[in-house]
Amino acid sequence: MSAGALKLTGALDDLAPQERASLFNRSTSRDTAIRERTAQIIARVRAQGDAALRDLAAELDGARLESLEVPRKLWRRALDELQENLRKALERSAANIERAHRAFLPRRAEVETEPGIRVGRRPDPLRIVGIYAPGGRATYPSSVLMAAVPARVAGVSQVIVCSPPSRSGAPSPAVLAAAELSQVDRLFAIGGAGAIAAMAYGTQTVPRVDRIVGPGNAYVVEAKIQVSGEVGIDLPAGPSELLTIADSTADPRVVAREMLAQAEHDPNASVITLALGRDVAAKIEAALRDALPRATRGEASEALAARGALLCVSSAESALEFAAEFAPEHLLLAIADAESALEKVRSAGAVFVGETSSVAFGDYMTGANHVLPTGGLGRCYSGLSVLDFMRWTSYQRVDRAAAARLAEDVGVLAESERLPAHAEAALAWRQKA
Repeated sequence: MSAGALKLTGALDDLAPQERASLFNRSTSRDTAIRERTAQIIARVRAQGDAALRDLAAELDGARLESLEVPRKLWRRALDELQENLRKALERSAANIERAHRAFLPRRAEVETEPGIRVGRRPDPLRIVGIYAPGGRATYPSSVLMAAVPARVAGVSQVIVCSPPSRSGAPSPAVLAAAELSQVDRLFAIGGAGAIAAMAYGTQTVPRVDRIVGPGNAYVVEAKIQVSGEVGIDLPAGPSELLTIADSTADPRVVAREMLAQAEHDPNASVITLALGRDVAAKIEAALRDALPRATRGEASEALAARGALLCVSSAESALEFAAEFAPEHLLLAIADAESALEKVRSAGAVFVGETSSVAFGDYMTGANHVLPTGGLGRCYSGLSVLDFMRWTSYQRVDRAAAARLAEDVGVLAESERLPAHAEAALAWRQKA
């Protein structure tokens, strides 16, 4: 491997503090220029509505839009004209996503906390959700399925999609086909921060939604953050990340392939392998050196040079401690006792157990969701699921006898917080048993 092909090599424990810090500094959403430009676009869409969206399409996408909404007949045509093998793959993916997410549907629950007191929570589907489907460097019909299929499983009443237009004025045929396959309701040829603003606030054509989901570039991520006080968002998903833990049982060629696969997503992708021993690291480095010339996307070499690392660790425990702190989007456990290691993981977007569990399988076909937290937010966020398309209604019932029993203690608590009307409302039931 040529010098500089990976940003960092050597032993994890030997990294200088600034080198270690650089591994964790992988968020792009707080860039001042991006933040300011995004705020300008959002304000423009709020003030001018559809007119701003048309102007932005011309300025940013080189597209002159006769209509922001794409007619359904174009979706159907795109699906009919899709290559047969691609259509079959998308259909298989959609079926697996539906099967997995239907199994994860939450259930209503109710408990009697005391005699006569029942407390419950009921999952209710959202009324309308908006999906962002990226364009630009590449188009991702799989991301449409990953959002639209769980939304349908959850029972959402209306699902819309926004995706950047090509110069023809419509999103890519693959995105249109995926929208038809997953039976979304409406599709709009708008992209970037403008699309997020349109879904958050509504325009003359684009409806205001309850929640916005889906990945995107730094401007899309920033826009979701800026509108999150007005509308629900799934998670601020940024450039792809992979942390692999590999021991002597792992095939070095498998590890190298996985590193390149995630690196090709984006020049800002973060790809790190922790090797249990110097011999393991040396073999992976050699395999990566052999595989790198076959990487056809320039993003792969850029990402490895900017954010790639191949580091030695002394034990699986040390590697898992790092993983807990790093909280990667994807965690690949290419080690002998991967099942035991899985039980110790608490802060990864998705875990891939064993070297045969390629991240690429999860990206497309297993049924698990590939919209995952990045930038260390796996510490507090989960991957997209049916829960993102629902909210919980909490309710409670208190019968007359229970009300009389509650009155005295509730009155005491209310008086202690200087809320006399609360105390009066409770104590009034003391005499009504």
